[in-house]
Formats: sequence, structure tokens, C-alpha cells
Amino acid sequence: MKNGEIVGRGHNRLRQDMSTVFHAEMDCLENAGHLKGSDYKQCTLYTTLIPCDMCSGLILLYKIPRVVMGQNETFPGPEDYLRDHGVELINLDLGECKELLADYIRQNKEIWDEEIERVN
Repeated sequence: MKNGEIVGRGHNRLRQDMSTVFHAEMDCLENAGHLKGSDYKQCTLYTTLIPCDMCSGLILLYKIPRVVMGQNETFPGPEDYLRDHGVELINLDLGECKELLADYIRQNKEIWDEEIERVN
């Protein structure tokens, strides 16, 4: 989001696209298109869960200054690393996001475990 306007949306596309990298944050930036560097520096990234290491690297690469997450309990992310590099993190700690991911994990345990195995 830049100046109150949504410039890109994304969803986890790992299964749909048989992708190894299309987490929601990556898909969002891909769908935003080629913005100017100065545009990214004015954006806020909204995400259900704290970004993983890979997506955090993308946030730092494009100098996105702020990330608003729905929650950070389901899977830990590199919060200190992002903060140490000047990214403002806002954790809404939403029960709705926790429940959404808990439901997904219950319904897709094998898929979740397979994905988590890659990053642990």
C-alpha cells in the first residue's frame, strides 16, 4: 500500500503455480509491477503472518519501511533482523489470523509439514 492505495495483492502460490518462491509477499510485489525505488520506500506491506527469511530479504532489498502483520505466533520470522535494518513492524496480533492459519494447518497438515520442512 502506498499513500492509502493498494498497489499490489498477493496470495501464497506455492501449490497453484508449483513455485518454490511465490509466498504471498513475493506474489504481492510481483503483481505490483515495476515500481520506482522511491515508490517502494513509501509502501507498507500487509501480511497475515510475519514474513519468512526469504520475504524479509525482499523487503530489505526494496527498502519497504513498514510491515503490518496479522500475527507472529504460528511460525517465527526474523523480526529482530528486520527491525535491526530499520523496518517498522506492527503486529496486530489478530485472533482471526491465528484461527485462519490454524484451520489451514489442520486441513492441510501434510502440505504444511512439507513446506515447513524446507525452511527449518
